[in-house]
Amino acid sequence: MIALTLAEVAAATGGELVDGAEPQTVVSAPLAIDSRKAAPGGLFAAFRGEHVDGHDYADRAVAAGAVAVLAQRPVGVPAVLVADVQDAMGKLAQAVIAKAGGVHLVALTGSAGKTSTKDLIAQVLGKAGPTVWTEGSLNNELGFPMTATRVEESTRHLVLEMGARHKGDIAYLCSLARPSIGLVLNVGSAHLGEFGSKEGIAEAKGELVESLPADGVAVLNADDPLVRAMAERTRARVVYFGESREADVRAQDVRLDSTGRPSFTLTTPAGSAPVRLRLYGEHHVSNALAAAAVAMELGLSVDDTAAALGEAGALSRMRMEVVDRADGVTVVNDAYNANPESMRAALRALVSIGGRGPERRRTWAVLGEMRELGEESLAEHDAIGRLAVRLDVTKLVAVGGREAACMELGARNEGSWGEESVLVSDADAAVELLRGQLRPGDVVLVKASRSVGLEKVAEALLADGAVR
Repeated sequence: MIALTLAEVAAATGGELVDGAEPQTVVSAPLAIDSRKAAPGGLFAAFRGEHVDGHDYADRAVAAGAVAVLAQRPVGVPAVLVADVQDAMGKLAQAVIAKAGGVHLVALTGSAGKTSTKDLIAQVLGKAGPTVWTEGSLNNELGFPMTATRVEESTRHLVLEMGARHKGDIAYLCSLARPSIGLVLNVGSAHLGEFGSKEGIAEAKGELVESLPADGVAVLNADDPLVRAMAERTRARVVYFGESREADVRAQDVRLDSTGRPSFTLTTPAGSAPVRLRLYGEHHVSNALAAAAVAMELGLSVDDTAAALGEAGALSRMRMEVVDRADGVTVVNDAYNANPESMRAALRALVSIGGRGPERRRTWAVLGEMRELGEESLAEHDAIGRLAVRLDVTKLVAVGGREAACMELGARNEGSWGEESVLVSDADAAVELLRGQLRPGDVVLVKASRSVGLEKVAEALLADGAVR
């Protein structure tokens, strides 16, 4: 973190130093909201959550090395007393970024693929200079300040993933630090229950491009009509990416190898270069194009961008995380989250990894509920079950209650027969079924909304190590 004194922290947040907090004490490490992650020289934010009040852990954070606490009430240790901890975190992030000076701030949003694309951008830009990026999916009003306070004097690029559960969320994050490049990947069905329609989702996602300055750049998906239309909502210069002929940054000659890893020709106004990704699934081509468009706007050449994309891997866990067991079973852990778009992409990736022809491997789709889909939930789950049959997935294991049952029924109505699809009650039942039926060489995809807890299935299969 760019060093600030507690006096500067208090000035930035409108706070008061209490309980022995010294004005000249230097904060040199990032914000933390988990006392177990408080770093020496850092600042602990005593955020009051739904189940836990950070104020109760202030003494532990200071014992771990934090120099002070952002708090709304005295906590018996050095503190900056503020009216609202969350608001103060945002103001502190503003102060750090303002002091950073020439950092290039890149923000991205979308219904699917945000984290994977953010990880790609971070790795590519890392070739051009020190880069800080959102860890995992800390993409909300709490994650943003924790990321921003990791910026140091040497940082050249700050890559921020922005999520939205309500209208105004992205506008708020952009008000804390205005990005110079804003990327919108897609508009899908994630949080459809909250926004009511894809148009409502597009309205919220478009807050990013509305925040861009006139000398900024909006990087938009030419293949998504709702994203493409956002060009009318920004003062910034627009760059399109996609497979469309009208895209500025395009993919040509897209191919998948025998393990489901894509390669393509990256085509841009500055030239072309071959790209071979280490990631699994054709959907990563669009993510890579988005990353390439951002990188080239920040000065990387076509060749350097293509090379960096080819070296990039998956940084965040449980997102198309492919592991081969000793017995030849391949586990694809994509259980971090799910919506209809990412579920379809994952199923197609599963089939690609399984291969074709006489050497084709058996494929298993262990799928749980996709949440926050509102009135479209049952129809979307039915459609996923049908798609699994159309893609010729060997076996669908639907896990859970009503929505899972609808998914399994969709598979049967599409033409699943015998035991090609099955409904089980929970993760434990899915593990028991798999342990009894998996064979060497099988490929197992595990995917659901995170709150379903289906990652337990992938963890159990990897812990087994061999077919029982």
